[in-house]
Amino acid sequence: MRPTEILTGEHRVIEMVLSCLEKMAQEAETTGKVDKSSAEQAIDFIRNFADGCHHGKEETHLFPAMESKGIPKEHGPIGMMLFEHEQGRAYVRGMAESLDGAAMGDKTALEAFIVNANGYVGLLRTHIQKEDHILFPMAGRVMDETDEKALMAQFEKVETEHMGIGTHEKYLKIAQSLAERYGIDKSALGHMGHSCGCGHAAAHHE
Repeated sequence: MRPTEILTGEHRVIEMVLSCLEKMAQEAETTGKVDKSSAEQAIDFIRNFADGCHHGKEETHLFPAMESKGIPKEHGPIGMMLFEHEQGRAYVRGMAESLDGAAMGDKTALEAFIVNANGYVGLLRTHIQKEDHILFPMAGRVMDETDEKALMAQFEKVETEHMGIGTHEKYLKIAQSLAERYGIDKSALGHMGHSCGCGHAAAHHE
């Protein structure tokens, strides 16, 4: 498995949670309050899996590897991806800061949560498409087998040393739980195979 295939597999799981978050925002508009437990799980997943683990692999390892092969950071796709990562973090802060009020039905907080949730969903969906169809193929063209083996080893360290053993599985289970709650297709968990590519078992899925 190539490093970008691991990241692409993670994208499919992130998209599952984006669909859950979208339904959560729609439900909040209808009911006048946010399901706090579900929202907390989604924010936890985004901060620790989508950002801490997935974006961590990109920012700390993939992007520098691409730069070392001559792909510029500034005024290029890497710089744009980094900018969008920061935009995403701002949306997540907005969700987290408004959650308590939104869960109690406060109209201002509810509107802030919905705006930030929908903003994050829209941003990440287009961001993922750019990475899958532009950035990752570009990485594949400039990196050889030795480079990719080194990246795989670095990704393993992110999982075991930065995130901690068992953390990946924990967040796959959260994604599964949210998907079941909101009626979202869980097949992305199966597409990751029997592991995430870093030596950890995927969450059980049916």
